[in-house]
Amino acid sequence: MGAGGPRRGEGPPDGGWGWAVLGACFVVTGFAYGFPKAVSVFFRALMRDFGAGYSDTAWVSSIMLAMLYGTGPVSSILVTRFGCRPVMLVGGLLASAGMVLASFATRLLELYLTAGVLTGLGLALNFQPSLIMLGLYFERRRPLANGLAAAGSPVFLSALSPLGQQLLEHFGWRGGFLLLGGLLLHCCACGAVMRPPPGPGPRPRRDSADDPPADADADRRGAGAGADAERPGLRLREAPPGGRPRRRLLDVAVCADRAFAVYAVTKFLMALGLFVPAILLVNYAKDAGVPDADAAFLLSVVGFVDIVARPACGALAGLARLRPHVAYLFSLALVANGLTDLSSARARSYGALVAFCVAFGLSYGMVGALQFEVLMAAVGSLRFPSALGLVLLVEAVAVLIGPPSAGRLVDALKNYEIIFYLAGSEVALAGIFMAVATKCCLRRSRDTPPGQVAEGGASDTEDAEAEVDSEALPTGAEEPGSREPLEVPSPGARPAEAEVEAGPGRDTKSV
Repeated sequence: MGAGGPRRGEGPPDGGWGWAVLGACFVVTGFAYGFPKAVSVFFRALMRDFGAGYSDTAWVSSIMLAMLYGTGPVSSILVTRFGCRPVMLVGGLLASAGMVLASFATRLLELYLTAGVLTGLGLALNFQPSLIMLGLYFERRRPLANGLAAAGSPVFLSALSPLGQQLLEHFGWRGGFLLLGGLLLHCCACGAVMRPPPGPGPRPRRDSADDPPADADADRRGAGAGADAERPGLRLREAPPGGRPRRRLLDVAVCADRAFAVYAVTKFLMALGLFVPAILLVNYAKDAGVPDADAAFLLSVVGFVDIVARPACGALAGLARLRPHVAYLFSLALVANGLTDLSSARARSYGALVAFCVAFGLSYGMVGALQFEVLMAAVGSLRFPSALGLVLLVEAVAVLIGPPSAGRLVDALKNYEIIFYLAGSEVALAGIFMAVATKCCLRRSRDTPPGQVAEGGASDTEDAEAEVDSEALPTGAEEPGSREPLEVPSPGARPAEAEVEAGPGRDTKSV
């Protein structure tokens, strides 16, 4: 490796301050996924005060979710440019300010811009950096950490909805929005916890045991580069001597990685149908003759099972024999969720609906616990920020297509059975596609632990990184001393060559 490369044997601490980071990630995940749904308890009051219909009022939550998913690339760029902690602090302030300003709204348009756009953007600027920082602190225990962090979603959803109802009854929707805005300031506290990990950060994949150690190369580069190597945070690389530094804020070249492409297609198919049953469950039960209170309790059943399933599945995926095959475990969870929808499409009795909720909560929790672990294993820690932003953008498109289309079909057909068949088919297809594509199309060895490559072979991720590194990208005017994320060289490249970039009047060496 070149100057500033991680030293052999050093990596994420897998504990220590990482547990505090995990706790902050738990809170941020809970707010990000639970808050847009919890705001729906205020809809009837908003409809009464503004004289609007349910569909117009529901756009507040829809815009919030669209901002959470659709601004993924923006969040990736900001994290690369400024780091996780500053972005999260600003995001917490934006999320809080959005709800506070919404409490003074006099028109629905003002609610769209404040509670929808501003709060949604603030939540997005907290959610993605927290996952990135979690990946820097955990490697061996990363599946468990992801599962525990994902459990924040059902926990906060179960807590925020009753809290919102109490605030509405005692203070009205304006007072409730104001107090919820103050509650969102906890995101700033979570951002303050996100200090960069000590040491050189995440370990890049070694091509073979014969690669020279990073220490020798760093010593040849001089003491200055060695000092920079000890700075905490993401691994950084100096600009080429005599040349202007350049910075790649969003690594779109990750789209050329076949593992990423398979995952993106899977997430798109999954998002089309995954959320539909949960959205329609209560109305479906009421149409089947279930009392209102019992119908509302069905969502609580899903939430309770989900709370247990996420950390349990994370611990299961961290087992040594299962972790190399986490993509297949993710596929199994998707297929199980799809089959649950298909088999319960004709459920009419309350007992059958409860059984559906238990099975749905279990498979839904498995999907939630594994989705980001699969992406980290597919693209590696270095490319995860850019990959996560692009995947969230793809998922935003599917979320804006799937649930609204299901609602229109229900209005047109007055039949929930067809909706459950469609949603289950889409999710099951996503799982089958993921398993088949992983088995037949990807060259990554499944016999090695995640984050490593078998000797003598290279993954698509590493090939893509080598291609990007060998291209001469345009340089921009940056302040002196700016750096860019370290890239991993492909097999066969000499360690020194992987760090050489084109300065003025010099050609970039191909890897």
